[in-house]
Amino acid sequence: MTSVLPHSAGVSGGGSPERRSLTARRIAELTGGELRGDPEATVDAVAPVERARAGTVTFLASARYAPQFSTCEASVALVSPDLADTPGVATRVVVRNPHEGMLVLLPHLYATRRATPGVDPTARLGRGVRLGADVEIGPYVVLGDGAVVGDRASLGAHVVVGAGATIGADCVLHPHVTLYSGTALGARVIVHSGARLGSDGFGYVFGDGAHRKIPHVGRCLVGDDVEIGANTTIDRGSIDDTVIGPGTKIDNLVQVGHNVRIGRLCLVMAQVGIAGSVRVGDGCVLAGQVGVSGHHVIGDGARLAAQAGVFGDIPAGETWSGYPARPHREALRAQAALFKLPGMIRRLERLIAGDGGSE
Repeated sequence: MTSVLPHSAGVSGGGSPERRSLTARRIAELTGGELRGDPEATVDAVAPVERARAGTVTFLASARYAPQFSTCEASVALVSPDLADTPGVATRVVVRNPHEGMLVLLPHLYATRRATPGVDPTARLGRGVRLGADVEIGPYVVLGDGAVVGDRASLGAHVVVGAGATIGADCVLHPHVTLYSGTALGARVIVHSGARLGSDGFGYVFGDGAHRKIPHVGRCLVGDDVEIGANTTIDRGSIDDTVIGPGTKIDNLVQVGHNVRIGRLCLVMAQVGIAGSVRVGDGCVLAGQVGVSGHHVIGDGARLAAQAGVFGDIPAGETWSGYPARPHREALRAQAALFKLPGMIRRLERLIAGDGGSE
């Protein structure tokens, strides 16, 4: 690790990316698609089909949007093979998967902000801090004693890194992120504003007339290529570690309790709450507002629908929903039966009233 010279620019934490332009011919080359129409049609932005205008590129991946596509004013469209002849945008590129095609185009149309290596003069570095090559340390960043920042990492304004915490190469911490002591980030981790990693979990033992706090001595370990959303909190372990597996993506406003272990390549969406000591397997999907009570196991590849309430283990590869969560088809049948109850009650009331009247 090497030190870097101070600078005065600091980390802005984002900003509007610079826009570039592409021709239809270049779009076809980049996406490997079949060009139909004007090869010189030019775009400098992307837009959804219902709001696209001249100079933008849009996409059509579902027949449900065919009516909007028929009147769309976009200059170029990416379309899937089964929709290649849908009336609408004249210049189009036929690609296997329009969503993947858009992922290819976005970096070419929008230049992302580049880090400015250096340490802002307002930053505070503790004893024994180690900085990698070409790091960017923004205004009022605080690095505790012994903290380690990997090569090319970027720390936005007011980031706080606890003593001994480690940040891997190419990580991006947006403004006002806090890493407590005992937190370790792998490479290429993105943490959005307001996230708090490594705080104590909610652990107490009642005794002598009071709730006595359990000391938390475990760590918060985040694997490579993880993204953590704004205002999400991930507790450190109590006597074990809290672990987030490589490639997992966590949305905004998520709470991960102490000793939780989340596997590789999971998706955890907004307002999910995972209580302590839960085990989440690889490739799981937890949709918005899912709640998981403590000490349960969610098997590899399991999917939990929005607002599912989990009070038991979930088998691998299955889709569960509802409150309490149950296999999805079973939950749908139970919900359908529940919706029938008002009508059944009304008919029963009429029958009772009719019988009473005849007597």
